[in-house]
Amino acid sequence: MSQARLNDQLNALAAMSPAQLRAEWKMLSGEDLPNTPASLVRHLVAYRLQEKQFGKLPVQFERELDRMTAGRGQGSPRSGIVEDCSSGSAEPRAPILYGTRFLREWNGKTIAVTAVEGGFDWEGQVYRSLSEIARKVTGAHWSGPRFFGLKKAQG
Repeated sequence: MSQARLNDQLNALAAMSPAQLRAEWKMLSGEDLPNTPASLVRHLVAYRLQEKQFGKLPVQFERELDRMTAGRGQGSPRSGIVEDCSSGSAEPRAPILYGTRFLREWNGKTIAVTAVEGGFDWEGQVYRSLSEIARKVTGAHWSGPRFFGLKKAQG
């Protein structure tokens, strides 16, 4: 495939409906997606198209990424792990590694948050917890982990 054709395919993604994006993903990967926002599906399809054009990451890079995200720390900031102080529950939760990205679509806008030392970065500001961000986004009290899909609603 030529670079021009790839560019045309990538540009065409912007006009695709959610159903068309899911069909494109199914054709490229052979897999169905769980309930995923169209904006994220668009990124996944674009990544897969580029991967087909340019190839996958070399195996040694994939191994290094796997090693880096294995959660080898013990929960201290020095280990690259941030704690979300917002849950208020005694429920144990897996640590959140620095660099972890949280995506949520809310009222047609994609909310992208990154775990950083000291909390969570959203739109250039660091917040102590995901719940603080969820409150800013929605204007209402939300559990941050629930808002970003880290834990299911009880009921």
